[in-house]
Amino acid sequence: MKKENRLITAALPYVNNIPHLGNIVGSHLPADIFARYCKLNGYNSAFIGGTDEHGTPIEVAAIKNNTTPKKLADFYYNKHKEINDWFNFSYDNFSRTSKEIHHKTVQEFFKKVYDHGYIKEGYLETPYCKNDKIALADRYIEGICPYCNYENARGDQCENCGKILDPIQLKNPHCVICNKNDIEFRRVKHIFLDLTKLSSKLESWIKKSKAWRPQVKSIALAWIKEGLKPRCISRNLRWGIKIPFKGFEDLIFYVWAEAAIGYISSTKEWNINKWQEYWKKKNSKIYHFVGKDNIPFHTILFPAELIANGDYNLPYNVVGLQYLNYEGGKFSKSKGHGVFCENLPNSSLDVDYWRFYLTFVIPETADTEFLWGGFQERVNKELVGNFGNFINRTLTFIYNKNNSKIPKVKIKDKKFIKKIKENSKEIIDAFENVELRKALDLILKLSDLGNKYFQEKEPWKNNDKETLFICANLCKDLALLIQPFIPNSSKKILKILNCNEKDFSNLSKFKFYSKINKPFLLFNKLEDKQVEELKASTSKVSKFFKE
Repeated sequence: MKKENRLITAALPYVNNIPHLGNIVGSHLPADIFARYCKLNGYNSAFIGGTDEHGTPIEVAAIKNNTTPKKLADFYYNKHKEINDWFNFSYDNFSRTSKEIHHKTVQEFFKKVYDHGYIKEGYLETPYCKNDKIALADRYIEGICPYCNYENARGDQCENCGKILDPIQLKNPHCVICNKNDIEFRRVKHIFLDLTKLSSKLESWIKKSKAWRPQVKSIALAWIKEGLKPRCISRNLRWGIKIPFKGFEDLIFYVWAEAAIGYISSTKEWNINKWQEYWKKKNSKIYHFVGKDNIPFHTILFPAELIANGDYNLPYNVVGLQYLNYEGGKFSKSKGHGVFCENLPNSSLDVDYWRFYLTFVIPETADTEFLWGGFQERVNKELVGNFGNFINRTLTFIYNKNNSKIPKVKIKDKKFIKKIKENSKEIIDAFENVELRKALDLILKLSDLGNKYFQEKEPWKNNDKETLFICANLCKDLALLIQPFIPNSSKKILKILNCNEKDFSNLSKFKFYSKINKPFLLFNKLEDKQVEELKASTSKVSKFFKE
């Protein structure tokens, strides 16, 4: 194992709905790919996640479904877990913020923040619906954004321009529950995180962070430049974590303030003895994979809490991703426009096909688009015609023409071996820089290199044992390198090779020889009819929650 500890997290999804492909590509898949890479390359790594189960979205969804937040959260947690398992995400722990360990962790966390002088009391103008006769949390209220005039801005944030809001800033506000404008604002005592005291420390840390992508750093610094103000961390709701401070026992922690602490509580739940190695030791790097709308929370608000607490490592890299669109528009369940994850387990297509194509549309630096034509083309040309072809032709030839044995030879073609090693190093560098699309592209270039080499050497003409040895070893390396992307297929290749290697420790060391098992076709082309059937079956929309 390498000495460095690495903790990888994916944004905690709300349990008020089923994820679509945009949610998967926007955090879970890239986080899983990177976590798998870290483990294969010998880092002492843990992949942590969970569901965000408090706050207004769950309460609103519970009201709409005529049930309790707890029952709704139970239902959707299981759905998220099923989808994660189907996608073969390698979470070491996938927890829930409704668990006792999270509640206790949050309360202890904020007691320290309070002791360090970063929590202050103050008053907030909070919305009250006179029609429903209830106090409204931020997401119970919608209206026109004061910055961009978007008509459906929420009381906490405008999803159109990304500005963080207070409900009182909205123009023409209405209640989400009854859709009426009968709202008044009442002055209520709350507690606030004093971001003004933390601003200079945040700015210094952000500027020193070298691993962040430019667009992530610019978003964070824009917040600093605009000026940070004390931000309320309490709400008058029932479903959530009770505030342990005298005089505020009837309030709960605002969900934005406690949700990200779920990374800490989930790590604790995973391993009560090792969790501090990741969160408190200096030789640890924390990587957060989040969508565009979560960038401010992970570059400003959560780090501010960590600084105020004083006991925890700040993230090494906030991998902020953009949005995935679908066939010329946004994902929309109301319009049946998209690929919806609950349909995938019954789609008759192995998960590796999906993981392979979805890697190419990870929105690393700009919005991307899922296209069925692109899916079919990538699979047929690259997965089948390039990568699968090289593996299949090499291993089938060895099995049929060399008595199923990888020959043991002395390498003479050192120039080609050097080229392979250089390409492999480029792939590792891309992984290290969290350039996952580039890493896969380079892997495919390496398999293409193998195809050309096999074709040029023509071992079927001259019984060239060295070509078989080099190509078989390249098959082994490719199987390991591509494992973060298509783990099932990788393991099948290694099984055919009779190879027990489980990591990158012998990568580019051409010394592997063995008697292989009978090869079989790993991938099949996607035909037009199959694509049309997939398109129809995966866009189906149904009501999920049933009491």
